[in-house]
Amino acid sequence: TPAFTKGCEGKSENYACDVFRCSKFAWEVVLEVACVLWQYFLGPKQFLQSFLLLLFQTTLAHIIANTSKKNGTRFVTLSATSAKTNDVRDVISQAQSEKRLFKRKTILFIDEIHRFNKSQQDTFLPHVECGTVTLIGATTENPSFQVNAALLSRCRVIVLEKLSVEAMEAILMRAVRFLGVQVLGQSDQHSSSATGSSSESSEFTVFIEEKALNTLAYLCDGDARTGLNGLQLAVQARLAAGKTTPLNITKGDSADGIVITEEHVKEGLQRSHILYDRAGEEHYNCISALHKSMRGSDENASLYWLARMLEGGEDPLYVARRLVRFASEDIGLADPLALTQAVAAYQGCHFIGMPECEVILAQCVVYFARAPKSIEVYRAYNNVKECLRMHTGPLPPVPLHLRNAPTRLMKNLGYGKGYKYNPMYKEPVDQDYLPEELKGTDFFKERKT
Repeated sequence: TPAFTKGCEGKSENYACDVFRCSKFAWEVVLEVACVLWQYFLGPKQFLQSFLLLLFQTTLAHIIANTSKKNGTRFVTLSATSAKTNDVRDVISQAQSEKRLFKRKTILFIDEIHRFNKSQQDTFLPHVECGTVTLIGATTENPSFQVNAALLSRCRVIVLEKLSVEAMEAILMRAVRFLGVQVLGQSDQHSSSATGSSSESSEFTVFIEEKALNTLAYLCDGDARTGLNGLQLAVQARLAAGKTTPLNITKGDSADGIVITEEHVKEGLQRSHILYDRAGEEHYNCISALHKSMRGSDENASLYWLARMLEGGEDPLYVARRLVRFASEDIGLADPLALTQAVAAYQGCHFIGMPECEVILAQCVVYFARAPKSIEVYRAYNNVKECLRMHTGPLPPVPLHLRNAPTRLMKNLGYGKGYKYNPMYKEPVDQDYLPEELKGTDFFKERKT
């Protein structure tokens, strides 16, 4: 569209089309971001700034590489999975020479930059500061956790979200047409054969249910490569099996063909489609969602987030430990049995493990979602901690009558003197238990912030 291509016509459009071979939805996203990058890096009126640009896709880096050649800018690629610090120093040394002798700029692209440790990332700092290189880093991790804070403060972070279901359906439809597969339930314009190999290499026509394509678009979780690989495996598996199914294509017209159903597509994926990283951001996002759903007494959402974690491979004992904490923090004295439920759930998970323990956690989560909530103890304890932090000077001593006196010397010093043993009194005992300075303090009252 004109809004996207303003200022960068002919610089990245053809290359991006060749790289992606995808739907117009995905292409528009790529072109929009590529144009922004063009203005940052290679715009005729823009000074080539030296900063770190974190991308969540490497394809945009190839777009920049293609356009940089037209402007005489060097583009060097390294992978953090195999490159060493010496490799980085060599590239920087070459960049310094190019800049000094030929006034030529260098763009250094580091794939999987999160694989470099903090000290290795520090290597870039002085050269990014002085403009020796323009550093582009690609990562699939959250840069807040994986990238050095000093580098991150000099970042332009661009997050590429996962593809929408509509975009995935368009990509899969293009792949189906390319393979020469006909879609059941679509009009002829969507089922015509192309130059693909499937119809030419098989004496039977290959069909795929429209529902199967829709399911695949949902299951691939916005990952085009996962969707295309799943489609390819499903087609190859059905061709290898060679089982045909009689079909009524039109009224009065029937034919035999190989049909790919929703179940075949699921088999083609051959793995869980749930996006979950036990050590990354999604780990904390899901446990936070579970905690807040139980706190909000939404039992359906609580079960959903629990299943999302467990089906994604989360350690059930981690979830159980969080439930123990929740029992006291959010339910507390409103239902003292909640803590017993949580501890029992933890022990049950420890005894039998997954997948049998999933129903134990589910029972506990639903119990907590339905239970009354109270943060009385949680708030009171936080008030005590605040009192201790804000106290100036030495902490007040323990009152003498509350001190233990195991020796004669301690008794002679007055330890335990005047203490009233409550069980010996039928009436309430008038006795102070807080230090003199805190006498009358009520930590259960809500304090002003």
